[in-house]
Amino acid sequence: MPSNLYTLDNSIVQSEMARKSDVPSPYYGEPSKFDPTFRGPISNRSCTDVFCCVIFIIVILGYIALGTVAWLHGDPRKVIYPTDSYGQFCGQKGTPNAKKSILFYFNILKCANPAVLINLQCPTTQMCVSKCPDRFATYTDMQLQYQITAAPWEYYRLFCKPGFNNPTKTPTHACGCVYTCMQAHTVHTHTYSTHTHTHTHKHFCNYGSFIMAIVSCSGITGLVDAKEVGMKIVEDYAASWNWILIGLVIALVVSLIFILLLRFTAGLLLWFTIIAVILVIAYGIWHCYLEFSLLRQQPGADVTIVDIGFQTDVTVYLHLSQTWLIFLIALCTIEASILIILIFLRRRVWIAIALLREGSKAVSYIMSTLFYPIITFLLLAICISYFSVTSVFLASSGDAIYKVMAAEPNCMYANKTCDPETFNKTNVSKTCPGAQCTFAFYGGETPYHRYLFILQLSNLLIFLWLVNFIIALGQCTLAGAFASYYWARRKPQDIPTCPLFSSFSRAIRYHTGSLAFGALILALVQMARVILEYLDSKLKGASNVAARFLLCCLKCCFWCLERFIKFMNRNAYIMIAIYGKCFCTSARDAFCLLMRNVVRVAVLDRVTDFLLFLGKVLIAGSVGVIAFFFFTHKIPIVQEDVPTLHYYWVPLLTVIFGSYLIAHGFFSVYAMCVDTLFLCFCEDLERNDGSPEKPFLMSAELHSILRKTEHH
Repeated sequence: MPSNLYTLDNSIVQSEMARKSDVPSPYYGEPSKFDPTFRGPISNRSCTDVFCCVIFIIVILGYIALGTVAWLHGDPRKVIYPTDSYGQFCGQKGTPNAKKSILFYFNILKCANPAVLINLQCPTTQMCVSKCPDRFATYTDMQLQYQITAAPWEYYRLFCKPGFNNPTKTPTHACGCVYTCMQAHTVHTHTYSTHTHTHTHKHFCNYGSFIMAIVSCSGITGLVDAKEVGMKIVEDYAASWNWILIGLVIALVVSLIFILLLRFTAGLLLWFTIIAVILVIAYGIWHCYLEFSLLRQQPGADVTIVDIGFQTDVTVYLHLSQTWLIFLIALCTIEASILIILIFLRRRVWIAIALLREGSKAVSYIMSTLFYPIITFLLLAICISYFSVTSVFLASSGDAIYKVMAAEPNCMYANKTCDPETFNKTNVSKTCPGAQCTFAFYGGETPYHRYLFILQLSNLLIFLWLVNFIIALGQCTLAGAFASYYWARRKPQDIPTCPLFSSFSRAIRYHTGSLAFGALILALVQMARVILEYLDSKLKGASNVAARFLLCCLKCCFWCLERFIKFMNRNAYIMIAIYGKCFCTSARDAFCLLMRNVVRVAVLDRVTDFLLFLGKVLIAGSVGVIAFFFFTHKIPIVQEDVPTLHYYWVPLLTVIFGSYLIAHGFFSVYAMCVDTLFLCFCEDLERNDGSPEKPFLMSAELHSILRKTEHH
């Protein structure tokens, strides 16, 4: 008889029989009965939750139709390129504005009018220009200088409407106020000094407007700086993408080696991981305290992070004592949490390590499961790409809306919809002198345009549904494969051929409706959380404390509800993979089984997740350290190969985050394996008693390990 089909001694058998004789709680159902024909995931099954499957297929077809309609009506250029007052795109290739990528407002101060929020229209002419003004100029000054030389006019005409070529004529909204953002000099009193101008220009740009423009330049300069930072980040990615890819490949190899080593040295490797993380954090605490102590003695290091604001050069923050104090507190908190877990849950850590060792055996027999996350990643990438493209096309589905921009505030046609092609033939210009028909925004009056917001919400809900379905499909597929391993009486002889593919086929063929049902429940809760987050962002400046408190409570409740549903769905998918029942029945059976083994659940649920999290942190941190030394030119062998970067932290953070995601992909297989083995173990204990007639299918080591949880 194989080692995993063993016979326990009489004392253990009697103890198991005594345990089974206990009357279970009627609230959590009857334990599973012994069935000599049961061999794991049943093959004789039928389609479940057919109605949900039909609805899901209809929704997918509708989603494709929604994307098609959005593609027909949308124009991403409306999002990518700015639009001038004539409805033309700035910077688009193949147009007269190809080299004019900047939108220039004749008087940007008018955009600060509260009416802009109501009418969705900035009441000033907008035109495309090739560059921003680099000097201060007014039309009056230009006319005075034009009598001497034509150079001022050649510069000023760049900011006038096309076709206006008479510098001696007084324009009517034909030219803009040409300001330039002057560098503000901050002094200790936090005041700003600017150049003064002694002339008053009554016709167009007076001195008061000039000062207001200079004061508002701080915000405009911030936008320009943000754009420059974005361009530099793109350049850094272009220069370092190959090294980022190498770093991610290293993370992939390290993760694979880590998982293979778990098969033979699970206990040693996991304890090494725990100790390594503790020592690394301890070193970080010592280093942060040392830096904090040194900076406290230096003048100027007591400036807060809020005082200096956002800086693209991260080394600026490293010269502040507050930065190292924040690091110190964070690392101390993490270190204390890990030590508390190890001290008070040390027995459970041993049990979790042994369970992971058992899980590594299952993974070693079905190595193809390690690469299933690639399929999940590809499906998620397709889903996210489709959602993003559909969102952009929906957002750009509106038609160009033109409205009357009147020079006089009492014009009866102000803000009325107009047609630029027929505007000059109407009597609007006669009734309101100086009125113009200018582009306002993108919209429409058709039913499609009126329900664009509803379509965007539908796009988001279906996207969440599809994402959760893809994750559910992966969980059910892995659960079926690992359940085939557990219920095989002789390992590996009785493990089915291609268990992963067989499990995937069963999930798609029979249980699409059940997986879609569970995914829909979770998607609705996530949609509610998105709406609550949106409301919270809108109420941040509100003074209604009761509303904020109620919103905070709702966010907390829905977060807890989402976590609970994720936990129950995960276990329901395991039961679906094994027994092939509908979602509600599987969820009920999983819940009752867990409650009948609540002590074991409390022991193993979070401890294994904690150990796997430490493994992910160790892998991401190790690759991150290598990337840090590489991009900061601290590895002498490859110093000449390091690309020149604006911000070295751009590829560094990308490598760290990507390494964590790669490690998470591998370790998620382990987590699903452990959860599946745990439910199978609970079923095994209820079905069998260890006697020759009803032998356990678990290994002797796994049985001895998990039986200890009843006493701890």
